[in-house]
Amino acid sequence: MLSIGSVVLGVADVRHAAAFWTQALGYVPRDAIGDRWVVLVPAEGPGVQLALGRSESPVQEHPRVHLDLYAADAADQAAEVERLVALGARHVDWDLYPQDPDFVVLADPDGNRFCVIDTSRG
Repeated sequence: MLSIGSVVLGVADVRHAAAFWTQALGYVPRDAIGDRWVVLVPAEGPGVQLALGRSESPVQEHPRVHLDLYAADAADQAAEVERLVALGARHVDWDLYPQDPDFVVLADPDGNRFCVIDTSRG
């Protein structure tokens, strides 16, 4: 049986991306951060690894794969969005929002889109 070992993001600057994602998720580098590659792991306990690999591919406006980060409720979501923006994320003018979204679309400093989800809404 297979399991997901890592989620991999292509980034232009591995060190800059690692600085953002370690602060955003409370992760640490598994090994030394290189110019081409790093694997980030939870600082405590189990969890999905996040691998950052240098890429020259352009960022997709509507990516086929992205990260969903879960917040406990609307207040937690708002606080996390504010914290992530302070770390260098930016709001994305997302043209595919439904009428009453339970998610906020952000982009990391490299432009990779991700969502912060209010999980209290089911």
